[in-house]
Amino acid sequence: MIGFLRGAGLAGVFAINCLTSAPALAWGASGHRLIGREAVASLPAELPAFLRTTSAVDAVGELAREPDRWKDSGRTHDADRDPAHFLDLDDDGSVFGAVALNALPETRGGYDSALRKVGADSWKAGYLPYSIADGWQQLAKDFAYWRVDAAAAAGVADIAHRSWFGSDLAQRQALILRDLGVLAHYVGDGSQPLHVSTHFNGWGPAANPEGFTQARVHAVFEGEFVRNSVDARAVRAAMPAYVDCHCDIAAWTVAYLTATQRQVVPFYRLQKAGGFVGGDARGAAFAAARLGAGAAALRDLVVDAWRASATGRVGWPAVAVTDVEAGRVDPYDSLFGSD
Repeated sequence: MIGFLRGAGLAGVFAINCLTSAPALAWGASGHRLIGREAVASLPAELPAFLRTTSAVDAVGELAREPDRWKDSGRTHDADRDPAHFLDLDDDGSVFGAVALNALPETRGGYDSALRKVGADSWKAGYLPYSIADGWQQLAKDFAYWRVDAAAAAGVADIAHRSWFGSDLAQRQALILRDLGVLAHYVGDGSQPLHVSTHFNGWGPAANPEGFTQARVHAVFEGEFVRNSVDARAVRAAMPAYVDCHCDIAAWTVAYLTATQRQVVPFYRLQKAGGFVGGDARGAAFAAARLGAGAAALRDLVVDAWRASATGRVGWPAVAVTDVEAGRVDPYDSLFGSD
């Protein structure tokens, strides 16, 4: 995008972006379902048993599609949420030249402020990194509540309190499946190269020395081609082993999206070579690798959220998970609410 910026200026970039970046579904139903199912099916034994069941695999597979099914809820809803699915990264790793992916502000507010200095905002540029971070932090909090509910339901002295914790635990498990499904969607979006690039649906107006297509290739690749060419076995085989990055969610997200962006040019080269026509094995392998990366990333984030929850605090006044699990505190007032 750099060459185009010099020729047309930022105003031209933003005008073209607004005309061409109508929200696309990152992966169709088949792709998102595969990512959700394979991630949950591969969770290790340290995760709670309710997550390691066939019903949980099925549920997250369907719930991973949920943010796409929210679309067309109304202008207020859609205008705010549609940009959650993508990030318009330039080839130099920056967003509209205003902020580098590896130097994103901690909050979306700070990100939006940086973009406004060049006449853009997070609605135009997309804010996928914040969708992923938000979803992970929510899941870690969910797990902290689950730990407290499970420990208190089994261990507090008051029978009425134990009964309430048991009910709250059941509700928390339903919430975890829902929140995990939403996180699955945005992590899945982040494995689709066209969702982390200004070249999101054809190469666009940037310098194009390799003569990449200007056709609208986005939906055909992530929907019809995946549905017809990739199955669960291929995704499972493409999933790398768990990796602990020993970093926070912001650094993890930068590394993840950077790796995905590196696949943009290979995608267009493969498309130019006919790799996404019919059941071409080259295109099928590429798609399976990207879906496998998404499924593995989701699995890793779930594991990390579970481990992080062990040192969390919940309720008001806040109680430490460690204190409840050690039997030092009955957290009923903090969770039920003493007002």
